[in-house]
Amino acid sequence: MGGVCAVVAVLGAGASTGCSAGKDAVADAGPPGDAVAAVRSAADVLALAGTSKARTSMEMAAGGTRVTIRGEGAYDFRRSMGHLRVVLPKDPAGADEHRPITELLAPGALYMKNRGAGVPADKWVRVDTTTLQDGNLVTGGATDPAAAAELLRGARTVTYVGQEELAGVKVTHYRGTADIAHAAKAASPRARGALAAAAKGFTKDTVPFDVYLDEEGRLRKVRHQFSFVNQGRSVAVASTTLLYAFGAPADVTLPRRGDIYAGKIRA
Repeated sequence: MGGVCAVVAVLGAGASTGCSAGKDAVADAGPPGDAVAAVRSAADVLALAGTSKARTSMEMAAGGTRVTIRGEGAYDFRRSMGHLRVVLPKDPAGADEHRPITELLAPGALYMKNRGAGVPADKWVRVDTTTLQDGNLVTGGATDPAAAAELLRGARTVTYVGQEELAGVKVTHYRGTADIAHAAKAASPRARGALAAAAKGFTKDTVPFDVYLDEEGRLRKVRHQFSFVNQGRSVAVASTTLLYAFGAPADVTLPRRGDIYAGKIRA
């Protein structure tokens, strides 16, 4: 991506990018109904469900090196706000331990504490996600759970894979590709700006996904696969979001203006 990708830059993978998709799946409205409609409506069903706990992982592979960033927290889908504690891997040399980053997710904004790169420990960094070329699909080291669901509104081809069990819950597994530009047009107002930025910033709009919906149509797991070109090297990124414990508290208080760092952030 043009510009510095906040958390991804810590791992050395955040310059200009392009998203390339694998082969499109063959559309299949297999049981239990219209697969495309079920996947596209996942974001609306989550808004009705209200809140949940969330776990995220972002796996990146480049030049034979694979790293994983993990996050855990809660999300309010009615307000499109949540919080995550994001844990970075060790440096490749294994010498440094990165402090967990606290992230607050809000419509059009990402707030980070313990960001490092010269930012005081008691200050937050605010990033306008509508200015990011990936719309914060990967920049924060975790895809915003609402954005992950909203991206499914752009499902173009969907295949019914089958019935499975995920953490003791019966789910329906679908596989397909999503079009970012279409998702941006169909997205709810809170998510539209960030997805519109992603639609302009990616070289290709199509993103392969695997999604798991429970019997109520709630999104339980989604895995998106992105592919970037960073300084001439291909970087594969797989972003996974797990949702559980629906109805759990997901309180988010955004930082005061005086708590937001206004200085220069080291690349």
